[in-house]
Amino acid sequence: MSSDFEAYEQDFGTITAEVTNKIGRIPKLSGEEKTQLVLNVDKQLEEVRELLEQMDLEVREIPIQSRPMYNSRLKSYKGEIEKLEKDFKRSRIAYSDEVRNDLLGDDAGSSENQRAHLLDNTEKLERSSRRLEAGYQIAVETEQVGQEILSNLHSDREKIQKARERLRETDANLGKSSRILTGMLRRIIQNRVLVFMLGAIILLTIILALYFNLRGH
Repeated sequence: MSSDFEAYEQDFGTITAEVTNKIGRIPKLSGEEKTQLVLNVDKQLEEVRELLEQMDLEVREIPIQSRPMYNSRLKSYKGEIEKLEKDFKRSRIAYSDEVRNDLLGDDAGSSENQRAHLLDNTEKLERSSRRLEAGYQIAVETEQVGQEILSNLHSDREKIQKARERLRETDANLGKSSRILTGMLRRIIQNRVLVFMLGAIILLTIILALYFNLRGH
């Protein structure tokens, strides 16, 4: 999975370098030439967004212990694309001094004020969007952590239940073994008592036989 992530990283670096170069050229152009370059950059930015989505999916498949490193890299790339998009928006309404003077003449100062006001509003919208995106990302990460914790708790519960079952089986086996040993010990004692009694009877018989034999003589 990490090899796919790194391949996406290479594509990301190549496209963003091209986009950065083109964004720097946009203010110097006007008319159809500027329109075509804007459309081209917009298309490339869409490709970059798709790459980020693919990278995000790849990170979710990476083992948990390695995930923080890739999340950090992905966060950096997201910050980079946000900056590019911000620069792109500015470049679309920006002109070089020469082009602005040709297009606006004496109204250049008024247009500059309008552009500054528009940029200010755009930045406010971008900040709001970033806050919403950050909140959503935190919610997603919190949900993932919660799912992992629940999964671990379920696994631990199963292990505890299996350990209890093994303890019950062990107790049952020990009880059975204890009963068997007690029975064996009882039989051994009984056998020894019988042997002693039999030996005593035999000894008594021999003594009586000798006694009567000697008395007869």
